Amino acid sequence: MNRTEPKMNLFDRIGGTAGVNRIVGQFYTKVFADPTLRPYFEGVQLDKLQHMQSEFFSSALGGPSTYSGRTMQHAHQGLHIHPEQFQAFVGHLFETLQEHDLTEEDRYAIIARINTSADDVFSSGIAPTE
Repeated sequence: MNRTEPKMNLFDRIGGTAGVNRIVGQFYTKVFADPTLRPYFEGVQLDKLQHMQSEFFSSALGGPSTYSGRTMQHAHQGLHIHPEQFQAFVGHLFETLQEHDLTEEDRYAIIARINTSADDVFSSGIAPTE
């Protein structure tokens, strides 16, 4: 009998909860070091942010966690995030993912899952253009 093992989901392939926590920690180190993104996080409690982002990533990647935070629109309300800042944010995520033993396909799949929230981030208060 020829059995094929089911393909692991993204959550499992990045190392489960420990992998998510490691990636989120490394990712936010890069985000906070970026002078164009740092102002968006002034006054934010790092431990709470990392916990919520670990839940978000775990849920988005097929893990057992359920995201219990505010909606993306509510969390980003009034921040006036422009596409350039979002691209920098995603760029740091991709850079972080490249530091881990993931296939290119997995990296792009993770980015695609996170990008599903982009419209909610922008619709929550992007600055008007003139």
